[in-house]
Amino acid sequence: MYQEFGIKKEILDLAKEVEREIEPIFKEIEKIKEINSLKVLNAFQKSGLSEMHLHSSTGYGIDEIGRNKIEEIYAKVFGAEDALVRAQLISGTHALAVTLFGILRPGDIMLSISGAPYDTLQTAIGISKEESKSSLKSFGVKYEQIELVNNDFDIEKIKDRASKKDIKLIEIQRSRGYSTRKSLTIDKIEKVIKAIREVNNEVIIMVDNCYGEFVEDREPTDVGADIAVGSLMKNLGAGIATSGAYIVGKKELIKLCAERLTAPGVGKEIGPSLNQNIPFIKGLFFAPSVVCSSVKTAIFASRILERLGYNVDPKYDEKRADIVQTIELGEADKLIKFCQGIQMGSPIDSNVIPEPSDMGGYDDKIIMAAGTFTEGSTIELSCDGPIRSPYIAYMQGGLTYEYGKLGIMKALSILNK
Repeated sequence: MYQEFGIKKEILDLAKEVEREIEPIFKEIEKIKEINSLKVLNAFQKSGLSEMHLHSSTGYGIDEIGRNKIEEIYAKVFGAEDALVRAQLISGTHALAVTLFGILRPGDIMLSISGAPYDTLQTAIGISKEESKSSLKSFGVKYEQIELVNNDFDIEKIKDRASKKDIKLIEIQRSRGYSTRKSLTIDKIEKVIKAIREVNNEVIIMVDNCYGEFVEDREPTDVGADIAVGSLMKNLGAGIATSGAYIVGKKELIKLCAERLTAPGVGKEIGPSLNQNIPFIKGLFFAPSVVCSSVKTAIFASRILERLGYNVDPKYDEKRADIVQTIELGEADKLIKFCQGIQMGSPIDSNVIPEPSDMGGYDDKIIMAAGTFTEGSTIELSCDGPIRSPYIAYMQGGLTYEYGKLGIMKALSILNK
């Protein structure tokens, strides 16, 4: 049966060895899944979720009870004062842009303390090669950044800069994006937030939480972040939500973001849920389990590709901060073949052959493989990467570990033809 699916016997034999090796690590991942499942169930019950909250609105969606209840639940899950969870937030980049434009004003300074942000956010800020007349820079917002040192925050430099008290917002990107640095654990984020608060209690600390939700048993808002942002096409949508993103944090900041999304004076009061309440609620309910499967898939990929001689990060036995697994393939052709193999191992459009192409918001050609039920859903098994040296594949997702493992074995069989 495996051979009929196109998986080579040597890959299958190696996979069996790898699974025996990584089994103890899986047990630790399952403990985190249980903690996060309890967190979600507790939030559902304390919020008094009932059947009537599953029904959706159209039109203006004025003060819709289902949408309001979902936002109450999200706030509880994140230990935050308020939340904005909307289908009208169409991606992580959109939610981040809404947050930044909602909070920052002309003349304000934004400081990134985790190096350069993700490619598409660079365009929104106004620091990419692609000029935009709609960027933060074009509206007079100033940008600075401090690089990571040895995959950790440069705390002394950050404290020195923050102590001047002229910065409006500090941004932290939890995941690595298309960089080679490691993703940032909650422990590291907690340490740097405490250090910032020693010298500055006024600055707003925002975390781009994409790819990181439920990978650990705490979230950035549990350790002092004022606001956190993420996409429902990733972890918390669990492959069930078909659109949307979230912003959680302090009530006053959520109000600003809501007024940016809709209109001043209107804010959170409007926004039809458009039949998304059930997918949003069910996605969050399944998210701890699906994130666990994605992390297991990444661990399996890390070890089997390392056994085949590739540089991988994180290593299979390292602590993880997100669901992203990188594989340094060294050649453009190998990167393309691996992504094509992931596509061939997908449930949808498995006959489609992805090729590198130009994409809005990116400076390099990008290859993206994702035979997903929801377009762009990176919690489902997907793989992508910029066509630039050292030709790194960024793999993430896996709705179940079994499907993820099969997709990886298929990709390796294509790669090693």
